[in-house]
Amino acid sequence: MSLGNCSTCGLLEDLCVCAALGREGQKIKIWVEKRKFDKPMTIVEGIKENAKEVASQLKSKLATGGTYKHGHIELLGDHRNRIVKILVKLGYSEEQIEIS
Repeated sequence: MSLGNCSTCGLLEDLCVCAALGREGQKIKIWVEKRKFDKPMTIVEGIKENAKEVASQLKSKLATGGTYKHGHIELLGDHRNRIVKILVKLGYSEEQIEIS
């Protein structure tokens, strides 16, 4: 249990909602690019906090390879529709997710 206060809102860290409010303001874009040998790669852009953890969870739940680099998540294969469901379960809203 932490005893400190949040530096942004002043509430106890256990009660702080700053992370959830910051997450709501993000606009997430998902699209597919064709890479070498016409292999599809799904790109997820716009996740700023804990992006490496989100990338790891997406790779695990989709059973695919991928990476986080240059500010976006790259996943092997076309997973546009499945990613939306996973991101909603992680706390993002469908309104902030845009699929191209």
